[in-house]
Amino acid sequence: MRFSINIPNFGDFADARTIARVAAAAELAGWDGLFVWDHVVHDKRAQRGKPFGDPWMLLTAAALATERIKLGTLVTPVARRRPHQLARQVATLDDVSAGRVVFGTGLGGPIDDEYASFGEPTEPRVLAERLDEGLDLLDRYWSGDPVTHRGKHFHVDDVQLLPATAQRPRPPVWVAGFWPNRPPMRRAARWDGAVPLFKSAAHGEIPPLEEFRELVAYVRAHREDGEAGAPFDFVVGGASAADPAKARDLLGPLRDAGATWWDERQLQTSTSLDRLDPVLRRIEQGPPQL
Repeated sequence: MRFSINIPNFGDFADARTIARVAAAAELAGWDGLFVWDHVVHDKRAQRGKPFGDPWMLLTAAALATERIKLGTLVTPVARRRPHQLARQVATLDDVSAGRVVFGTGLGGPIDDEYASFGEPTEPRVLAERLDEGLDLLDRYWSGDPVTHRGKHFHVDDVQLLPATAQRPRPPVWVAGFWPNRPPMRRAARWDGAVPLFKSAAHGEIPPLEEFRELVAYVRAHREDGEAGAPFDFVVGGASAADPAKARDLLGPLRDAGATWWDERQLQTSTSLDRLDPVLRRIEQGPPQL
């Protein structure tokens, strides 16, 4: 199991210099990754008046301040992005970081705030179509090969985006979704990792072990025959216990059930969610020891 830090892209973490400091501290303390949110306004009422940073600019600062840790978003909603611009941002970061990008994606939300506020489509079926078509386009753009595409939502006429990503054939793609919703996890099974959120556990809460086991079995059952032996990540997260023994008791069974990453998160209801000092204190304690 590897260990990452998860932070929003607003509040104290809207500043690229702060993100560079957080990333350097995480690498020094032995963490394996840093993942930031990709929101424009998040919950407008709750976050009104707070600054937001562009996640790819923030992660570029993190890349320049580190040498080892993985970097990415959890998650980028492809459905509200232009795939060609997003492909360029990810490829540039992958080059700057020498191939350390993980691309996390999903539908994103809240839909009313993040989509409807800007006149974007809000029908979940349409957003899912745009996500799937956009992911296929990203895969093709990152190859560096010429792309022509006539799809339901996107058209491309003989375009080649260079440079290709540093990682070949592309950065890992992790797909998020709420369990027990099945379609997002079937989508994840087609890519390189699953980032399940659980209706029974709020952001920052450790998910129920039996539900996680059910999810792992479901995703593995939907992997194609040729993909069965390929590397695949299961990413679970929450606020781990400060006591090492308690952390082992909680996280060890998740690891044994198939979790390959533990993503350290604060409770979304916490007043310190977007504040630097408590996050730095947790980072400096180091990752859980299993």
